[in-house]
Formats: sequence, structure tokens, C-alpha cells
Amino acid sequence: MTSNIVLSEVEYNVVGKRHVRPDGVDKVTGRAQYGADVQLAGLLQAKVLRSPHAHARIKSLDTSAAERHPGVYAVVTAADLPFASLTREELGGDYQRLKFASNHVLATDKTLFKGHPVAAVAADSLHVAEEALNLIKVEYEVLPPAMTVKQAMKPNASLLHDDLFTSELGEMSDKPSNVASHMAFEAGDVEQGFQQADVVLEREYETASVHQGYIEPHNSTAFWNADGQLNIWCSTQGPFVVRTNVADILRHPVSKVKVTPMEIGGGFGGKITAYLEPIAALLSRKSGRPVKLLMTRTEVFEASGPAPGTWMKVKLGASRDGRITAADIFLAFEAGAYPGSPVMQGAACALACYDVPNARINGYDVVVNKPKTAAYRAPGSPQAAFAVESVIDEICEQLNVDPLEFRLRNASREGVRRVEGPVFRRIGLVECLEAARNHDHYSAPLEGPYRGRGVAAGFWFNRGFQSAVNISVNPDGTVNLIEGSVDIGGSRASIAQQAAETLGIAYEDVKPTVVDTDSIGYTMVTGGSRTTFATGWAAIEAAEDVKTQMVERAAQIWDASVDDVEYVDGVLSHKSDPELRMTFRELARQLLGTGGGITGASNVDPAGEGNGFGVHVVDVEVDPDTGKVTILRYTAVQDAGKAIHPSYVEGQMQGGVVQGIGWALNEEYFFSDQGQMMNSSFLDYRMPTALDLPMIDTVIVEVANPGHPYGVRGVGEVPIVPPLPAIASAISHAIGARINRLPANPGAVLEAMS
Repeated sequence: MTSNIVLSEVEYNVVGKRHVRPDGVDKVTGRAQYGADVQLAGLLQAKVLRSPHAHARIKSLDTSAAERHPGVYAVVTAADLPFASLTREELGGDYQRLKFASNHVLATDKTLFKGHPVAAVAADSLHVAEEALNLIKVEYEVLPPAMTVKQAMKPNASLLHDDLFTSELGEMSDKPSNVASHMAFEAGDVEQGFQQADVVLEREYETASVHQGYIEPHNSTAFWNADGQLNIWCSTQGPFVVRTNVADILRHPVSKVKVTPMEIGGGFGGKITAYLEPIAALLSRKSGRPVKLLMTRTEVFEASGPAPGTWMKVKLGASRDGRITAADIFLAFEAGAYPGSPVMQGAACALACYDVPNARINGYDVVVNKPKTAAYRAPGSPQAAFAVESVIDEICEQLNVDPLEFRLRNASREGVRRVEGPVFRRIGLVECLEAARNHDHYSAPLEGPYRGRGVAAGFWFNRGFQSAVNISVNPDGTVNLIEGSVDIGGSRASIAQQAAETLGIAYEDVKPTVVDTDSIGYTMVTGGSRTTFATGWAAIEAAEDVKTQMVERAAQIWDASVDDVEYVDGVLSHKSDPELRMTFRELARQLLGTGGGITGASNVDPAGEGNGFGVHVVDVEVDPDTGKVTILRYTAVQDAGKAIHPSYVEGQMQGGVVQGIGWALNEEYFFSDQGQMMNSSFLDYRMPTALDLPMIDTVIVEVANPGHPYGVRGVGEVPIVPPLPAIASAISHAIGARINRLPANPGAVLEAMS
């Protein structure tokens, strides 16, 4: 069941309609080309030797036998990276950034997680490459690992980096630490706020590392030509980011690196980091041949980035009438082996749904002996929401206040200032809360023992950033739209729709194509819920450029002033002579004979991204004998600003819910004490299947974003945020005991019940 609440009075011809996606035929017929499909003349196959230890010093590394093995064309180690021959003085301020980036690609003196690359081999077959890996001799000194933030933050913890010093509120500490940084935000008078509270709750929460669960493993094919041109084909959410990372790590001119993004089999934030590309490039340079690298599923789990595990504490105060008076939040996020967890985002999102007059948030970025953390849909926000929303649910119980009514009393609105500073413009949280309250799910009876209902709100900033689009007019009246945004969830369609709407032509007359980094202007990653907003904006501007040129051409043909020609809904006409009139298609036929073709272009970095909010309601049933949780019913409400393609918005909402259900109930990286991941396959890493899920109801609320021509707000991140706290609260109501750690798998539920 899907319902659509439209709060916008504007209706469009193309925007808001459910069109067929342009890439659909190739994908359903198997003709779409993914990274593993790349075939080049003379292609070599490569494999990576990875550390069997979570934390170890490399005492010696001997690749000579592998280099002599028949069929082997190249062997590389960290010694082949430019960093190995550059001093700290030569690198200057780039030293630590480049050192960490280089060491992540190929370990130098230490391995910092199981699966850390140590060497790589390119050979004429995978079989030969694997044989050669077995000939590489590595002597390790195994060191004690720090596997959680609690372990890593202890004074006597094993240090991952001897030269990592804590950035403490902008000041650098004087001794090495596993805490990469400490940040803080504060507003109002927190202590006074707690004194004003009638109820104060303080709770502690933990979440495990989880994987994004994309179907397609990481892959990269590279060819380093004799003239220094480096071509890369890969599965990535951001070809320009890959280009920059490879150029930085290999100290190669960015103009000599071309990245071609292939079709992508899922990413969700996990396909932004360049794991294989620099290695494949080095092997190609050494061998003089193109080289392909593919990860196995186990390598994906053990050596690419998951979402971070966390340790969080929340103290919240509220008055009897259901107003939040104060909040004090502690967030410690795993960064993995190198700094860079999304704790900043978690801190900024933690209280964003609420108008809290007095608040303090402290965030800690902590390195641990796990794969370096990567983005995963609204990175940092689901974990922070789990902690904050769970405390709010418990406060509602103590105050005997309806949980949606409590949230409405405290909801952020236009003009509310977030704890970290920004002030909200027009947002739709109140409308989402009201839609959830009015939905028949919320008022439906929930009868029977061991059943519970949970609600939660969620937030994501949404993003702008750089995007480029070119639109060229074809003689038959269609247009080619060239973009740099990788299409993960239907963005070809949503961007083409905005171009078609602006031009006043049919959606089917726009042919969108995603191209390589040499063929379009700089475009930021597909992520952060930015693509339909920012690349859509670029498409609108490119379309406006086309319209301007079409008006000029019509004026030229009619020997009229440009000011006398108007363009309305794909028709050009003379303002005072009704006989002078041409459709877009009719003028397109005349372009080549009247001065040449027309191409519109746009490079944008738009501000005005509209913040995204969602509210979820879930019913669960718990088996008291086994602890198994069954999702009975789920409703997701979200403000899309303007749903450019409602089917894709619904799909994003449902997909985020499904991933959130997995995160809440079963998914986790399970490690041994020595840092060995024990469930590095989809057989043992428990993701939800269709058998675990109900039909997920969606309600699209449309509160137009004033910062976009069509009112767009990104939608991809928000729907993964509320499921964690909503499901945890529902379980808590079902069993009469609080869930303070995720996943709430059967064992954890039984433990809570006991």
C-alpha cells in the first residue's frame, strides 16, 4: 500500500510522473556493462596478498620467488608507491594525509586490519596469480589489536599509529593516541536546562559495524600507457573522486588520469573509496599491460569499508508538559584503521529533529583494528538517532505522553537553530509527524502478547556540491544529456525529467548518458542525497542555456529581435506575429542549415539543499521462546520536497527501511578477540530477505524546498535513519525491557528479557 500526500500546489507535465527508466532495457536483458565485464587486449588478471592479522608489524617481505614464477608479469608492494621515496619535509602539510592514504592501499611497516593489502601480483591468469601469492614470504610480529572504541580509548591501549595525535577541539595533543579527534557543539546553558527538567534520563548505547550489502563486489581495470596516460574502468559512485585519489596517491598529474564509471551494482556510500585502482595502476605500469582486479565477497567484507560501530551516551531532560529542556550527548565512533569516521555528521544529526534550547554534544573519532570506515546512507545519523530517539521513547513512557505528540511539541520548524549553528529554512518535519499520526497504521489496534509498536523520526542534511551537465540538440528534436553523476537509484530518469520539464519537451526525447572524467566537467560523488538536487539543477541550467540559444536561432531565422521571441512549453513564437511559430522539434530540423548545432552547458555548486526528515511507525512481534523478532507492519513517511519520480522515491524509502531492519535485527561484523571476522560471507552475515519483511507502506509528503526550482529535497539517506530506534522501541514495548545495543538478534532479545 502506498499513499501520497501532496502539499504542493504546483503540478508539472514531466516532473512528478512515473516514467520508464532509460537504463532499464539493458539491465533486464543483460547487456549493461559492469566493471567485471571490461575486456581489453592483453589483459592480465591480478590478486592481492592480504594480512591474516588485525594488527602486526611487517618484519620482512620477500617477493622474489613470485616475480620469477612463470606467467607473472608484475609484483608490487608499498615500496612501489611514491610515498616510499618521499620525505616528510618533501610532502609538507600533505604528509599525514598521503601517508595514511598510501598505507591504506598497500601496508608499509604495519598491517592494521585483517585483509590489509601487503602485495599484489599480475599474471596471465587468476590461477597463476594465486600460485604466485603463495610464493610471497612475509614475516609478521603479531601485535595486540584494539577492536572497539572502548578498548582503543583506554590509556594502555595498543596504538595503531605512532604519529597520530588527538586534535582536541582544534588543539593538538602532545602524545600519540588512538583518538584522532574530539569535537564539541554547545548551545544554551545545559546545567540550567537539567535543573528545569521534571524527568532526567541517562542511558548508554552501542551499535556494531555493518556492511552496505551491495550485490556487486569492488573491481578495477587499469591501463597505464607508455605516454603516461592512465585509464581506469571501475565500479564507483564518484569517478572524479577516484581520479583525485589515484592522482594523489600515485603523484600523477590529474590530467593524465581518466576514470570511466561502469554500471554499478549498488553502493550506498561504500563505493567511493579507491581500494583497487592504485594497485591495478601500479601493476599496469610495471607490466606494460592492462590489469584487472576483482574482490571476492570475503575480501569485500574484510577489506572495504563498513559503517562504524559506536559507543554512545545520552542524557536528556524534559518537563512534565513534554518539552525537552536539555541534552548532553557523547558519541564515540570507530574510524577503522585510519581517521575519518562520520562522528561529525552523527553529532550534527543527533538533535536536528528537535528544538532543544540547551544542548551539548561531544564526538570522538577513534581508530581501531578494523577496515577503514566508509559511508553508508546518512553516515552517522542512524546510530545517533538510535540513541536519542530511544531515550525520547523512554521519557514518553515515564511522562505518559503519546510519542508522536511529544515529538510534535518539540519538532524543529523553520527558524529553529541547530546545536551546531545552522538555522532551518522551510522544512517538513511537522507535516511528516502529522501524516504519521493521521495514518491508519498509528491508530490500528495492536493486540496480543509480545507485540509492540515503535515510532521514530530521522534527519539528514542533504547536500549540494559540484555538478556538470551538457545538453546537445539533435536534428530530430531529441536531446542528448551528458552527465558525470553515476546512476545508482534512477538518477538518469530524475535528471532527464527536470531537463525535459524545463525544455517543455517529452521525457522520452531526452537521452541521458553517464560519461568518463574527460568528457564532462567536475561532478561530485553520487551520495549524500545530492544528485537529483544538484545534477538536476545543472540540467535545468543547461536546458535554460539551450532555450536561450534556441530563441536566438529563431530570431535569426525570422530576422526578428530576440526580445520579440518567446519560448513557452517547447514552442517558440513571435510575440506580435502569430504566424511565426515553431515547435522545438521543427526548429531542431533547421539548426544545421542556419548556423550549426546547439549545446547548452552548466557547471554548478548550488546552495539551498533542502533538509530531509522522515517519521516511521513499526509493529513487531517477539517469540518469547526463541527471541526472534517478526516485523508485522511498517509505514515510512518522508518529505521529498517534490517527488520528481514518485516510484523511485518510494523505492528509496522502502530500500532504506529494509537496510535499517537488517541493521536493527541481525546484521553485524562479528570478530574474534584477535580481530578475525567470523562471518565474511552472505551465508553468515545475516541480511533480510523477502521472507523477513512485510509490505512497506510509504507516504510521500511534499513541502517544497525553496532552494530548488522544482522544490527538490534529496530522499536517499533519510529512510535508513528511523528504523533502528523505531524497531528497538517496538521490541522494548513488546518484551517490557529496553534494547540498548544493536543488532537485537534473538540472543540479545532473550538476554534483555531475562
